[in-house]
Amino acid sequence: MSNQSHNTDLPCTTKAGDAAIELLLQPKEQELGGFTVRRSVPSRGARRIGPWVFFDHMGPAYFPAGDGVNVMPHPHINIATVTYLLEGEMLHQDSVGSVQKIRPGDLNLMVAGSGIVHSERQSAEVKSQPHCIHGFQLWLALPAAGEETAPAFYHYNTEQIPSVDVAGVAVRVLMGSAYGVTSPVKTFSPTLYLEARLRAGQPLTLAQAAMRGLYVVTGEINIQDSTVSAETLAVLAAEQEITITAKSDSQVVLIGGDDIGHRYMDWNFVSSRIERVKQARQQWIDQQFAKIPTDNQEYIPYPHITR
Repeated sequence: MSNQSHNTDLPCTTKAGDAAIELLLQPKEQELGGFTVRRSVPSRGARRIGPWVFFDHMGPAYFPAGDGVNVMPHPHINIATVTYLLEGEMLHQDSVGSVQKIRPGDLNLMVAGSGIVHSERQSAEVKSQPHCIHGFQLWLALPAAGEETAPAFYHYNTEQIPSVDVAGVAVRVLMGSAYGVTSPVKTFSPTLYLEARLRAGQPLTLAQAAMRGLYVVTGEINIQDSTVSAETLAVLAAEQEITITAKSDSQVVLIGGDDIGHRYMDWNFVSSRIERVKQARQQWIDQQFAKIPTDNQEYIPYPHITR
């Protein structure tokens, strides 16, 4: 997705008053390509959670026939974008020649590296009838030594993502290792990303990582003496064993991993080096990025936002 937020328009951050929770992040809504996303990271209190520098909850958005997602070509550098759908279908196209539909349970990993351009749209078939889109897109900062790797794209269908039953709780390990299973999705540094669905009253002891954030998609979760409601991201205290309990039927996403250090961000350009961000910005203004072979008639201009 393209980042259209201003520096002054970051998610709200509050202290939780609980030893297990460092911060509670309330997402800011952003309009993107005809639908709304809820952006929790970056925020003033949490510019990153481990290697994750961007967390968007997309939808659920409902479209009438003839309408749909329409995010035009835009660039990225020095990160990988990770897209995971719960409902609906999207069409990914990029400048390395990938054309890939993503459906519920699938995961797309696009490695921007030295530079990539992609678009996120929906096929004419999907738009021919009323439909819904619901999912997540996250940005994963690449380690400084590997930021300029060659751009690449990987698709993992739902059958490739490991699922595990943890004392009755259904967990999907999207990236990294947890609960005795390891995802096949490529990682670049210690990284954790999982989804869990709990019935009312069920507990789940969270997988460990150096830094962790728990996002409640639906329902309500208790963490010690605090309640975390839907569409809230809790930044968790480090090096604690934390068990959550569902107050109602709930769906959660856990992200985390090792902190890989500060990243500069200007629009869609993220890097450990401010000079690289400035260079990429000028390259996009001058239209020096590679084009998408199958989608090269329009693009999103640089919006002249700097932070």
